Amino acid sequence: MSEVVTGDAVVLDVQVAQLPVRAVGAIIDIVVMLTGYILGMTLWAATLSEFDDALTVAFLIIFTVLVLVGYPVAIETATRGRSVGKLAMGLRVVSDDGGPERFRQALFRALSSIVEIWMLLGSPAVICSMLSSKAKRVGDIFAGTIVVSERGPRLAPTPAMPPALAWWASSLQLAGLTPGQAEVARQFLSRATQLDPRLRDQMAYRIAGDVLSQIAPPPPPGTPPQLVLAAVLAERHRRELARLRPMGPPTMPHTAPAPWTPTAPQYPGWPPAPRQQNADPGGFSPPT
Repeated sequence: MSEVVTGDAVVLDVQVAQLPVRAVGAIIDIVVMLTGYILGMTLWAATLSEFDDALTVAFLIIFTVLVLVGYPVAIETATRGRSVGKLAMGLRVVSDDGGPERFRQALFRALSSIVEIWMLLGSPAVICSMLSSKAKRVGDIFAGTIVVSERGPRLAPTPAMPPALAWWASSLQLAGLTPGQAEVARQFLSRATQLDPRLRDQMAYRIAGDVLSQIAPPPPPGTPPQLVLAAVLAERHRRELARLRPMGPPTMPHTAPAPWTPTAPQYPGWPPAPRQQNADPGGFSPPT
């Protein structure tokens, strides 16, 4: 898993496509492009006698550029970062901020592929992907993109909030908790029932100690570590959903406010203010 920070400063956990999967997808795309190029060359060879040499060479150059650059740019822009090979392998090209791939980024990737894939047989792309923490090739670095896998493992459901720890979780400071620590805690809770009880307790205390070192305040004394992890993950999930949920317009109260009644100020040592007498017309109220 890797982190992608969106333009709204929201951290997303994405699964970066690794080199073997990307290589298979690239081979599929190369086969598709070579098939189209061979068919085009067959038609071009059949019309050699109908055009002069200059026009024939111009057609050949234009067709080559369309196959090597135009095809990947057009299909990735139209499908928002996918091609035939990426579709077969469950991959997608996205921006570094998690947004869809744009035309400019697809153009940079296609132009760089002429050198690093076609002319140098993909060796720069392989070396750069192995050295990059996000498996980026040269075109991805120039374009500001990343290839992610959409067929990631099914994540375990977020644990429910323990009712006894809801008040404590609402006051937590989770800024220091990293996505990697949260993922370790989530995987442990999803497999806790399958572990040996002794090993489960040891892992629970170790993971809870790692998590508690990054958050504040500490949990109530004597709280089981599994409940602590469940409360932290549930609160983290709730805050992420609240951050992504759009804010609605403020609502006005449906009931009219009560009329304001002036009252005399009261000070220590002063006599109380006299009560208001009955002011009904025609009536009489005795003095108080």
